[in-house]
Amino acid sequence: MRVYLPATMSVLRSLVDEGRLTGPHTAFAVTPQLREFFALSDAEADVEELEYAALLTAARASLRLLDIDPLAPRRRVVLAADVPDDAVTPMDDPHVERGAVRVTADVRLEDVASAHIDGEEAEEDVRAAVNVVLEADLGSEDAQFVVDQAEGHELAWYASQEIGAVLELL
Repeated sequence: MRVYLPATMSVLRSLVDEGRLTGPHTAFAVTPQLREFFALSDAEADVEELEYAALLTAARASLRLLDIDPLAPRRRVVLAADVPDDAVTPMDDPHVERGAVRVTADVRLEDVASAHIDGEEAEEDVRAAVNVVLEADLGSEDAQFVVDQAEGHELAWYASQEIGAVLELL
């Protein structure tokens, strides 16, 4: 199953150095709850849209990770990884994001299909969003506006074999 794992540049560095991220993990995927929310009847035709929604939710979760990792560069990071279906359990809880899953397996570097990372131009907006993302989660419209500014930046796509080079460049 394809999952979207929120991360930071520090997490990405650990993945490259150690070759794996030890489970369990909270990630995002195309789950029945996500399908139901978007009320998509033709699952095959709309998988890309649902995967994009899961990726964006993981990008928001990356902001929360940055909030607790003050040394990480202020760039959202999402890893798209393929893990065994039996290692993924949907989190059917109204208090968590739609599409949230628990991944019990380690995520190995060879499981990662791609990394999605903010460009340098997003750093200022991401820095501001990190400072208020929890307030936005609690309903602050002003904080949500700041988070929206960061989320307005498209994440750059990198193939898994480019991850090491990207880390060296950043």
